[in-house]
Amino acid sequence: MSSSDGGGNDRAPHSGPRATYPTERTPSSRRRWFYVASVVVVLLGLGIAVLGYKQFADPDVSGDATAFEIVSSDTVSVQYTVNRSNPDDAVSCVVRARADDGSEVGRREVMVPAGGETQVGAKTEVLTSEPAVIGEVFGCTTNIPPYLEPAA
Repeated sequence: MSSSDGGGNDRAPHSGPRATYPTERTPSSRRRWFYVASVVVVLLGLGIAVLGYKQFADPDVSGDATAFEIVSSDTVSVQYTVNRSNPDDAVSCVVRARADDGSEVGRREVMVPAGGETQVGAKTEVLTSEPAVIGEVFGCTTNIPPYLEPAA
């Protein structure tokens, strides 16, 4: 063999096949990369699972419309249930009315006071700008806006 094809001596060649193509990795080197890659995949999976749990887990408070009644062309009565994990928390809910095309035509924020049960039923009327076809609970939260808090 000549020095141009990488043969001849043990020092690193400057040209030829041995210089162009890398030497084969040892089994321990391949195994180490497999373990590192496996750990990275597991950690990414755990991170995605934690984010998903935080995003989609049962909320501390929820509201569901149980019934609605079209009272007039500008009023909808909505009966709803609020479920909260802690009955000592006051809850604010947005109740809305929607028109036939799906647009929101009325909205009302309602406060459910603290105390009582974890599941509370309530009823409210929503004034509308156009005739509505449905009344629903848009959402509930324990973050009470200042304008809904009772005066001290």
